[in-house]
Amino acid sequence: MNREGQLDPKGLLSAYYKYLFPYGLYYRWLNYGGVANDYFSRREFSFMLPDGNYMRYLSFSGAKEFEEYVQDKQPHKIDLGAVYKVKLPGRKAVAKGEFQAQERELVFDIDLSDYDDVRHCCKETAICPKCWPLMQMAARVIDTALKEDYGFRHRLWVFSGRRGVHCWVCDASARALEPKARTAVSRYLTVAYGEKKVPLRSRDHPSVERAISLIRPSFERYACGLQDFLGVGAKMEKVAALVPLASVRQQLAVDFLRGESSPRRWHILQTRLRMEAGKQASSKLARCADEIMLQYCYPRLDINVSKGLNHLLKAPFCVHPKTGRVCVPFDVAALDSFDPFEVPRVDRLADELNMARSTDAGAKKGVKMTSLQTGVAVFERFLDKLDESSKQLRQQVESKEF
Repeated sequence: MNREGQLDPKGLLSAYYKYLFPYGLYYRWLNYGGVANDYFSRREFSFMLPDGNYMRYLSFSGAKEFEEYVQDKQPHKIDLGAVYKVKLPGRKAVAKGEFQAQERELVFDIDLSDYDDVRHCCKETAICPKCWPLMQMAARVIDTALKEDYGFRHRLWVFSGRRGVHCWVCDASARALEPKARTAVSRYLTVAYGEKKVPLRSRDHPSVERAISLIRPSFERYACGLQDFLGVGAKMEKVAALVPLASVRQQLAVDFLRGESSPRRWHILQTRLRMEAGKQASSKLARCADEIMLQYCYPRLDINVSKGLNHLLKAPFCVHPKTGRVCVPFDVAALDSFDPFEVPRVDRLADELNMARSTDAGAKKGVKMTSLQTGVAVFERFLDKLDESSKQLRQQVESKEF
């Protein structure tokens, strides 16, 4: 604090970690209702320090120790790892084979930079409202598959703070999955492979049909309207290259001359594909329009993040070191109302906290008087449901023991 009682602009992280970071909710989450007495204390935390150095294999006995250590080190990034078989401080004292990752959430990482071959507005780390719908479609497709195909109930979606989204699947069955099973889930959810043409599964496969049904309502507005994906020669050629027959591609080059916009050319393309599919009895042509939608909009997962137990992932509510934005949870059921460009930045939170602390009532409410409260509320609702499942699981275990 300075003499006027305002937060020091150079101490934004310090203020955030002191007044706003949800330590108690973190413990409530990662302790999983006390599924094991030392479950939280066997979790790996990793800190990126202000000087750029990393501290790995950190662990804490509870929320208080975690809070004290964070406020002391002021990490510029916090990553979460696995729950290990032994407590981390004693890892060097045990046999090498004994120090193994035992459990962790099934996690998914989706970045807009992985769509650089099909988005025309931004590249690499840049994002804008024209390409953000890709993340909306990705979250819908993956979340629905996790719920309907695997029965996972506890799926925490978090903005990465910069250019993507993360999903933490927290069901007990998901946390216990072996690497092979995690890889199998990731591959099941993988359809698009960047520059490679989509290897579409059978049209009878329910996951593909469902993905198409989830993408289709947003596709024309996104691809034709926001991306103008058939707007110029190079773009048209890229789309036409996905058509499997050379004769049809040649006809499309002529057809496209009759269209003056991406929406018109998209309509022309679909009409031509239906016509030629009927003439040639070609199933490849019949499903080609769907393949194009999948190629441009289907979620592109980083499988390496998902398959390993000991892979680190940026923690919810940490501040992205490059953007200053907080990695806030969001409600996947209200995707259209989540705006990544309005996600609270740490400097904005400091201003809001200063305003709140100017009154006695505001000082008592703390985080509830800031824009962080929206993300905290999503997290609390998630934890309420998770706590209920953890309680039921404990009761089942206790009844068996009895």
